[in-house]
Amino acid sequence: MPEALPRVSIVTPSFNHARFLEQTMRSVLEQDYPNIEYIVIDGGSQDGSRDLIEAYAPQLAYWQSQPDGGQTDAINQGFARATGEILAWLNSDDYLLPGAVSRAVAALQAEPELGMVYGDCLLVNAEGKTIKRFPAAQTDYARLRRGYVHIPQQSSFWRASLWEAVGPLDPSFYFAMDYDLWTRLARMAPLKYLPGEPWAAFRLHGDAKSLAQDDRCWPEMLRVHYRDGGKKLAALPAKYLLRKLLQPLLIARRRRQFKA
Repeated sequence: MPEALPRVSIVTPSFNHARFLEQTMRSVLEQDYPNIEYIVIDGGSQDGSRDLIEAYAPQLAYWQSQPDGGQTDAINQGFARATGEILAWLNSDDYLLPGAVSRAVAALQAEPELGMVYGDCLLVNAEGKTIKRFPAAQTDYARLRRGYVHIPQQSSFWRASLWEAVGPLDPSFYFAMDYDLWTRLARMAPLKYLPGEPWAAFRLHGDAKSLAQDDRCWPEMLRVHYRDGGKKLAALPAKYLLRKLLQPLLIARRRRQFKA
């Protein structure tokens, strides 16, 4: 029975992403896992997103469309209403692939000591064409502190009990709130990468933060580094300086690959 399976709460924060939103919602609602609590928090979009959400409202546990404090605030609002044992969030321009939730739940049930599991993820363009795979890899607290992240947020699922201990997301973070969360989770329990069939797709397009405002990510990661006692002469600050030098080239290459 679905009630015997752990409930998985998935939150989608959204703002003016009607172009992609329906695919995102359907990718959750059409999963083969029968006990999903799906919550959509829209920031008062004016592009038709509200009409799309209302069309799927009977299948949603909760939804709203009203001004909020941005993506991080929207995610926190969603998780404040979540009742699941396992949590995830899916941005409104990304999407899950079939079977993702079932595989994540099976992995967490098989190894109760794990705090979070994550699978592979495709990098796709605006039309959903696969460009390559996200460079996912096994990491842990020590490696995260050195900037070895390699966790695709779109295919990450973690235990609500840990969220209750370390959450919510820090609303002062605009870009690296996921990195901040991963370090806090990894300090408390192991994270495990499960390579194989991709669980999700990460869409990069002209309006995506990952392209338009990439320069805000690493300074926020440095905030986590120094907050947690990191030194200036360490791997993460060195990686930041190198990336800062190469950033114009990296962004230009990404834009060519994932042009809208």
